[in-house]
Amino acid sequence: MGPFGFPELIIILVVFLISTLVVAFWVWTLVDCIKNEPSEGNDKVIWILVIALAGWIGSLVYLFARRSERIRRYGR
Repeated sequence: MGPFGFPELIIILVVFLISTLVVAFWVWTLVDCIKNEPSEGNDKVIWILVIALAGWIGSLVYLFARRSERIRRYGR
């Protein structure tokens, strides 16, 4: 069959799918922050740096700590 058997191929595909979803989530939160975060003070720059440098963990922090508050306050 080749260098990989069926179980190894399934594991590779699952890891690839999860990695792709994590990167897509990271990019989505970064773009959301850049487009919708109000430019008051340094908040926008700080959130962009948090998301960009902390990766998916920074994206989760932004999603739960800031995005819901921003939507409540500014409606976007």
